[in-house]
Amino acid sequence: VQLQASGGGLVQPGGALRLSCAASGFTVDDYAIGWFRQAPGKEREGVSCITSDGSTYYADSLQGRFTISSDNAKNVVSLQMNDLKPEDTAVYYCAAVYADSGGYDDCEALNYEGMEYWGKGTQVTVSS
Repeated sequence: VQLQASGGGLVQPGGALRLSCAASGFTVDDYAIGWFRQAPGKEREGVSCITSDGSTYYADSLQGRFTISSDNAKNVVSLQMNDLKPEDTAVYYCAAVYADSGGYDDCEALNYEGMEYWGKGTQVTVSS
């Protein structure tokens, strides 16, 4: 099982980035896939998650700026990030948990401790 996150970079405030999480060794149909981030000196926090039936969850702090989506045919989950702010600067990780009832709960709660598989992160820096 592997997850590969990509799409990070340097962007000015107000800009946009699209992160992708490519899964291999399993199908995203059977898993909930989440995005998490960790800024320097801060705890890892949940950003968004999508379940195998397409339900989506977001951190309240995002105020509708991010959108998660899944392309099951390509086995890729994406995170569209708009109106980026300096406080969005962090390493972003994608993670997966099997989509049983517990996995659904962890996805809805953006509980990083419940995730089973992690990819390497991708750096997002928002700065002028």
